[in-house]
Amino acid sequence: MANDSRPTAAQVWAGLLEGNERWQRDDCRGPHRTSADRASAVAGQAPVAMVLSCADSRVPTELLFDVGLGDLFVVRTAGQVVDDAVRGTLAYGAGALGIELLVVLGHSHCGAVKAALSVAAGGPSPEPAPLGGLVGAITAVCGTGGDGTDQETVAAAVDANVRREVEQLSTEPALASLVGDGRLTVRGARYDLETGAVVEL
Repeated sequence: MANDSRPTAAQVWAGLLEGNERWQRDDCRGPHRTSADRASAVAGQAPVAMVLSCADSRVPTELLFDVGLGDLFVVRTAGQVVDDAVRGTLAYGAGALGIELLVVLGHSHCGAVKAALSVAAGGPSPEPAPLGGLVGAITAVCGTGGDGTDQETVAAAVDANVRREVEQLSTEPALASLVGDGRLTVRGARYDLETGAVVEL
């Protein structure tokens, strides 16, 4: 049973979007970033949301939602690709920490998606081999729409990749029962590098 003192997933999402609006206006509050916050965090964590996002350094998850230490449980991989380590980490966040909101966050100009589009268009697989596997996980949603140089095609592939991951994670055995019981909400969104806006998909 959910802890009634915690905000709902919808309330958390609304709060994250409010923080993103502050980020866009250059009006960040930067909460939970003091030495006292660090000291209190030693006792344990109680993040309000999980975010699966790209490892791209231009997508600073805590900053773009204007939150601080201990607020988010963040997992980052190139192209926010889901593998066993990601699944296990998210299952821990939802199960052990009781987090009720998971946001899958793609972003504009994603290099992993551009590479996947290039491969889908017949280009070579990136080296070294682990990169090829990572890009291969994204190519399924790329179709044959372009080679990764057209930004409209990249944007469509970014969104398709996020939607696929939302569907995949919603039916993941370790998470599906929580989703089915209403104890976990999985949302997809895209971060726009130019504007700083997070848009729900």
